[in-house]
Amino acid sequence: MKNTSHVMLISFFTNFFLSIVKVIIGFISKSSALVADGIHSFSDLITDVVALFGNVLSRKPEDKEHPFGHGRIEYLTSTMIGIIVIAIGLFLIFSVMQKEVEIPSKIVIVVSLFTIVTKFILSRYLIIKGKEFDNQILIASGKESSTDVISSIVVLVASIVIQLEGYFHPFIYADKIASVIVGIFIIHTGFMILKENVSILIGEKESDTAYYEEVKNTILESKMIRRIDNLIIMKYGYFYSLTVEVSMDFTLSLKEAHDEIEDIENRLKEKNERTRYINIHMNPYYE
Repeated sequence: MKNTSHVMLISFFTNFFLSIVKVIIGFISKSSALVADGIHSFSDLITDVVALFGNVLSRKPEDKEHPFGHGRIEYLTSTMIGIIVIAIGLFLIFSVMQKEVEIPSKIVIVVSLFTIVTKFILSRYLIIKGKEFDNQILIASGKESSTDVISSIVVLVASIVIQLEGYFHPFIYADKIASVIVGIFIIHTGFMILKENVSILIGEKESDTAYYEEVKNTILESKMIRRIDNLIIMKYGYFYSLTVEVSMDFTLSLKEAHDEIEDIENRLKEKNERTRYINIHMNPYYE
């Protein structure tokens, strides 16, 4: 949790700095696209705040009303991030369409280049750390930041093209077109975040094949387990929930079977601290 919060704080202050720079320079230089890109960075800022809040709540231990803990708050938080991002994108497109055409100054080119480099480094950092900690909030925030890199490239191209409007008049609309494109990128990112996390909230099976094999092999280490009839792995935020059906020799006593299942559960938890909730059902095995 401390590691995740540390990463999110780095993202928060980076996005805060970039947002301020882009919005201020955007207004001074009369660039709607740069202002839109700054608001895009503000959306990163908002998602980081929501992510920090969700990360704290998702680690709350299980209680009487929530026997599987509060892990799915992580996915609910990411879903909220998706909705916020979509709303920001729609707002940007609407506001830009109402604005008069203006020619921004050349300083937009410098700011865009700086933003591209900074945001690329930040997005890679968030995604790498998200995968390292297996944290959907960090990954969602990293993907949103990577979209910000693309939007900054669009702003950079538009700021260069609009300087050539004296040679080809339609280039004067480059800044406005870039603003709309940035809005579309933002909406697309929000939609993808929603798509991924709503599926998990509904009840999607864990797709980590390495962890699946680890669980399977640990269970089959037992000499009393003849076969695994069914294995379902679900995620509750940081922790895993296992529902297993195994076949055991029908001649075993109830106590022998119970003791062996209990030993398997302990070994599963020892091998991976994220294995928290285990339910193993025994089926009689006949030759």
